[in-house]
Amino acid sequence: MTKTAVVSMIMRVVMGIIFMFHGIAKFQMGLSNVDAWFSSIGIPGSLAYLVAVLELVGGIMLIVGLFTRYVSALFIVMLIGAIVTTKLSAGLLGNGQMAGYELDLGYILVSLYLAVANETSLSVDHLIKNKRSA
Repeated sequence: MTKTAVVSMIMRVVMGIIFMFHGIAKFQMGLSNVDAWFSSIGIPGSLAYLVAVLELVGGIMLIVGLFTRYVSALFIVMLIGAIVTTKLSAGLLGNGQMAGYELDLGYILVSLYLAVANETSLSVDHLIKNKRSA
């Protein structure tokens, strides 16, 4: 396994853990509370359920390396939506009352890399690819 493959795997697993815990946090808060918060900032509240499931299930999928490219692409869309709808007005570094979007940009870059990079040998994607080619 190359250094690049190891780093890619670490990036994938760490991003998966981060998103999985964000999803867990939304479920622990209560999706109705997240729905209400989304509605209060002008985002359709029903998106709270979609975002929570995407973060939780997508995070798990990244950890095991299943459909990494597709999950990463969905995370990019979600993160751009978060920036445009809530964080853009706070600026890159925030405004003292709300975090900025610098961390979201970092997550987008990692997700973009995962969306275009070759899968690592320690992933379900790699196992599926090998099984199909055999």
